[in-house]
Amino acid sequence: MNNWEKLARTLIHNSCDLQKGEKLLIEYSCCPQEFVLAIVKEAEKVGGLVYLWHIEDKIRHELVANGCIQQWSWQAHIDQNIMQQVDAVIMIRGENNSFLNADVDAKKQEIFAKQYSEPVHTKTRLQKKWVLLRYPTDSFAQSSKMNTQVFEEYFYHVCCLDYRDLCNRMEPLKTLMEKTNTVRIVGKGTDLTFSIQGIPAVKCCGERNIPDGEIYTAPIKDSIEGTITFNVPVMYQGKEFDQIKLQFHQGKVVHESCNQQQELTNILNTDAGSRYVGEFAFGVNPYVTFAVRDILFDEKMYGSIHMALGNSYSDADNGNRSAIHWDLILNQVEGGEIYFDDVLIRKNGEFILPELVVLNRENMIQ
Repeated sequence: MNNWEKLARTLIHNSCDLQKGEKLLIEYSCCPQEFVLAIVKEAEKVGGLVYLWHIEDKIRHELVANGCIQQWSWQAHIDQNIMQQVDAVIMIRGENNSFLNADVDAKKQEIFAKQYSEPVHTKTRLQKKWVLLRYPTDSFAQSSKMNTQVFEEYFYHVCCLDYRDLCNRMEPLKTLMEKTNTVRIVGKGTDLTFSIQGIPAVKCCGERNIPDGEIYTAPIKDSIEGTITFNVPVMYQGKEFDQIKLQFHQGKVVHESCNQQQELTNILNTDAGSRYVGEFAFGVNPYVTFAVRDILFDEKMYGSIHMALGNSYSDADNGNRSAIHWDLILNQVEGGEIYFDDVLIRKNGEFILPELVVLNRENMIQ
């Protein structure tokens, strides 16, 4: 079994749990036909029905850069109708240039988010069985500062870990999170507190993202107080943001700074919910040990936490609604502490409590 076939099996059986007669949408860009074919064949084995969307990144760039409200509301009407008819969605996002959209005006990005992404993805796709993954293109390898062949080997190693075992190991952390009221995060440029009381904790074991390995909840919307500095660079709307520092009062970002100051402010002003947080999560994938400037990998990074500005998920809902959901990452391996109800649970990326040490990398890498 080659790597394409192995990953296809993970996508069909673990991520989508596709059943006979169910309808599967495969949205793909910048990836080999052989990989898509492997997924199609695996879907056919279980009796699934397949619908394909092929998206060319340069064409999508043209439409985002120059499209208007009418363009995206019309396309959203068509695509939302298709999305409503399927049971599962696999999205393969390859890129030939990760900075392709760097020249797109922020207002155009906002139109695309509100008129297209929100109805098609936030309101419709998120109600389905769905999974998102990148494909290891030359551009992806380059942004990761790795040789393409070496990066491909790393990619498949990270993506095809034993998710069932990881899911079992996350259970004690889920239990603890659901008993916890107050969270405090401490580190360089960071002292932040908030409540997660009463909001479910959700284990991510390859059902939504590949690679996977996180457990998320959400802060009580107006409970966040203090400052946090995210030390992992993130790509958003074709631009790289680094050292994002946010100050919160009553759950709202009241001051922000980073290397892309105006762009950051524009994103935070997208709508009424974009200055509030919709997600708080731990990254626990033992094989993701460094940033590759891709959120699907970096938010799973071992020893990290991340918080998402904007929309919250329906299964860990704090009531915040927004056209954006932007994950920002703090890697604590080189320093930082997390307290639950004033009890230290993790220090320098390593869990302290006896029931949580099963998630420490030394215990997961055999």
